[in-house]
Amino acid sequence: MLLLSILMASLATTSADFYRDAEINWGDGRGKIIEGGRALTLSLDQYSGSGFQSKNEYLFGRFDMQLKLVPGNSAGTVTTFFLSSQGVGHDEIDFEFLGNATGEPYTVHTNVYAQGKGNKEQQFQLWFDPTATFHTYSIVWNQQRIIFMVDNIPIRVFNNYESIGIPFPKNQPMRVYCSLWNADDWATQGGRVKTDWTKAPFVASYRNFNINGCVSGSTCGSQSTDSFNTQAWQTQGLDANGRNRLRWVQQKHMVYNYCNDRPRFPQGFSEECKRSRF
Repeated sequence: MLLLSILMASLATTSADFYRDAEINWGDGRGKIIEGGRALTLSLDQYSGSGFQSKNEYLFGRFDMQLKLVPGNSAGTVTTFFLSSQGVGHDEIDFEFLGNATGEPYTVHTNVYAQGKGNKEQQFQLWFDPTATFHTYSIVWNQQRIIFMVDNIPIRVFNNYESIGIPFPKNQPMRVYCSLWNADDWATQGGRVKTDWTKAPFVASYRNFNINGCVSGSTCGSQSTDSFNTQAWQTQGLDANGRNRLRWVQQKHMVYNYCNDRPRFPQGFSEECKRSRF
């Protein structure tokens, strides 16, 4: 019992290491690893944004990141946390945070690409101020489903419906990517509100980058340093409480669902839209 307590204390005080797990891959110095590798900041000005990527590729896993988004008037900016492979027919699992004018809520844009095909967007407005402190955003990706979570609350589930001809990302290893960039042609109120460059540089902060997954070409394992090496994500779904919380988010905070956008899809909705969201 004493040994277990010591182990848990050790795990709780050890932080993820951006020097070990990530590399800044663009931005000409605008991305900075700080606090001895425990945190990372990305900045955006009128000349460039910035971004980083994981050093490893993964085929399935649980991916957790804490973010503190751009404060104040963040209109036109997009902060991201996503998984992606490369090349034609790529796979991708997206969290994108669309900035807004001061006092207006952030919009969380989610999407799933499989074999180069996307158009699976769902958007939500956050029910808290994501700029005041850090919040945890998670992607659980296994062979049965993809779960998007905010502070461990599920906001979206994308199930594997290959049995009815819907592509699902399962064969291409993906890296984790994060970035901060300008998209004022579409990001805020459809592009009607532009980036105010007098507020630059815009800064987003990242910490507690934890991965429990299958490194491509290797075995499944954990890079997380604040939890035990569990493989629960491999079969993770939603229990009754999780389904209730998902229903609450989707009823109260969803602002766009591709499965309801008939003008965009006049030929009819994709087959997965007719199935249970859980």
